[in-house]
Amino acid sequence: MSRAFRLLPLTALVAASMSACGGSDSNSNASASTSGVVTGSYFEHAKVCIDSNNNGKCDSGEASTYTDANGAYTLPGSGAITVEIGTDAFRNDPATGAHTAITRPLVFRAPAGANAIVSAISTELATLMDTNGGDINAAKTALAARLGVTVDKLLEDHNKETDATTKAALQAEIDQAIDLIADAVSSGGDVGKAVRDSVSKRMALVDNVKTIVVIYAENRGFDNMYGLFPGANGIPGVNPTSTGTAVAQKDFDGSVLPTLPPTWGGLTAAGQSVTVTQAQTTGWANKPYQIDNPAGVNGTGVVVPQSVTTRDLVHRFYNNQMQINGGKNDKFAAYSDAGGLSMGYYDGSKMSMWNIAKQYTLADNFFMGAFGGSFLNHQYLICACAPVYPNAKSSPAANSISKVTVNADGIPVLDAGTGAPTSALSGAPVYAKDSTLTADDGSGVFYAVNTMQPPYQPSGNAVASSNPAYADPSKATTMPTQSTTNIGDLLTAKGVNWAWYAGAWNSALADAPNTTRSVIYSGTVQFQPHHQPFNYYSRFDPATTNGATERAAHLKDYDAAFLQDAAAGKLPPVTFYKPQGNLNQHPGYANVADGDAHIAKVIAQLQNSPQWKNMVIVVTYDENGGFYDHATVPKADRWGPGTRIPAIIVSPFAKKGFVDHTQYDTASVLRLITHRFALPTLAGLKQRDDALVTNGNKPMGDLTNALDFSQVQ
Repeated sequence: MSRAFRLLPLTALVAASMSACGGSDSNSNASASTSGVVTGSYFEHAKVCIDSNNNGKCDSGEASTYTDANGAYTLPGSGAITVEIGTDAFRNDPATGAHTAITRPLVFRAPAGANAIVSAISTELATLMDTNGGDINAAKTALAARLGVTVDKLLEDHNKETDATTKAALQAEIDQAIDLIADAVSSGGDVGKAVRDSVSKRMALVDNVKTIVVIYAENRGFDNMYGLFPGANGIPGVNPTSTGTAVAQKDFDGSVLPTLPPTWGGLTAAGQSVTVTQAQTTGWANKPYQIDNPAGVNGTGVVVPQSVTTRDLVHRFYNNQMQINGGKNDKFAAYSDAGGLSMGYYDGSKMSMWNIAKQYTLADNFFMGAFGGSFLNHQYLICACAPVYPNAKSSPAANSISKVTVNADGIPVLDAGTGAPTSALSGAPVYAKDSTLTADDGSGVFYAVNTMQPPYQPSGNAVASSNPAYADPSKATTMPTQSTTNIGDLLTAKGVNWAWYAGAWNSALADAPNTTRSVIYSGTVQFQPHHQPFNYYSRFDPATTNGATERAAHLKDYDAAFLQDAAAGKLPPVTFYKPQGNLNQHPGYANVADGDAHIAKVIAQLQNSPQWKNMVIVVTYDENGGFYDHATVPKADRWGPGTRIPAIIVSPFAKKGFVDHTQYDTASVLRLITHRFALPTLAGLKQRDDALVTNGNKPMGDLTNALDFSQVQ
């Protein structure tokens, strides 16, 4: 909702800000009055009261009023202020004229003597004062240091701030604190305590965590790897702590399948000593099953240990939505090119990472940020967005527009192609066009949602004739350069160092002319160009001086730099690590065991780093790889979230032996980074949480529920 609103004259606002009076309660000076402004941008029709008993509520008998369109108020008496902002209030933006209805109730506070500007920031200060004996100067000093602003800016009207950097820092903190307060209010109970706990944890995060390391593995659902984990919401009927049900898989027409479809092409990847053929997978019961069953998979007598690579499974943008089927999760087997393999899981207790999860925190309510595959989820990890493909209809990718029909339930379903089977038992689905770009929705805007190659080398496409540092732009799968703001941009602007370390990066760089591509992309050293999300951005143009400098500073090799930097205590404050292909656990070209051992070894090396005592490691997966998971996916926006995936938080501050049921997604990693380094909020993060709330779901967490700073000395 938006409309123009009338701003009061500047002189009126200045007078209101200047006339605030101090005092301990409303009866301390009967002739006094208190005036101020409720900002963030400006809140209209918010209830303001003198909080005589300082309980964070507007009680009956306490002097109260409502703010005007400029957020201004005047009250008789003086003292601490509480503001109750209900769904009958509005948020007015003086920069744009937007007049937006409040959808999530809020409560703001301001301490006595500092209530001319009431905001989410004044609420944080009041909360810090609750825990430090009422020392406002100490509270200001701590919060200003975290935000990187001077103390005098905290209780000014940020809408009038002229310094762009300071204004951005204040606005970012206000927006994030509003979300924090809204969460506390919606949770019920003691709102003051909930806000205090959240603010205290945010401050403790800043004080104690100096390095965040993200290890990004490949293509595994939660049930597939951790479905048997004690205390987790695992496989229904198998794990006693499961809180869901494993629904029978259905055919294309919605009827229950009498058996699982065969695993088309066989369950195991070619060239291995262990083989399970397509014929051996026929007639399996319609339910989840253990792939690495020591008695043999599903009665075949063939043992498929975790050291054996299974065939790959389809994991694409529209396919994932079709499999989830509006939350029913009942079409994974039907809409898969691997049929019944989609229902397989492992006994994760055999994994090294399982034991690490038992020592630290396993998140069992963590969803892939975007529907579909690796390409889009790597982009989502760094920008919470989908890449835009401009002028698609007149581009080399004009024939790469997917063909989709939205069904009565609002689910986009790929149009069936010629020769498509009528039943999933007869063959894998066939589509008219399941390609790299979103379907034509009439807007003229298209997004890349399935694998496209970087515009710069190393790329999966050959070099451009104009410059060997580029990928051939005439190829339909070469992605145009991107410029959307990502987490790297925000970190750099804040002066925080960061790097993306990738396995086999230097080998791939050396192969930029594509002379030994078959060696780099297969065999024992594998490199996937579409797993390198920053290589799509114009900031890293290798043909420019600045781009070359940026690449050297932020895009690095695992073998040549990561281990050395970790050992020397020189990892950047924000570090991403992408294992090379054969170590990332991706079905089709990697097994479970090798990647498990590698990631566990990396964690051991990080624990030996001088930085370990102030480190948080997040190990997660880009997407589910087409594997079934029973957990209901919360409905949000057009990009996701998708199916549930594993996430493990390893840190001296991680709760020990803890299963975290907090709702997270891939971009919760961005939320953690954002809150730790006081960064502006990426637009996609707000879009996701707003969409979740609109659809009756909770916003995504920032992973801090997995951390405990109470024992810090």
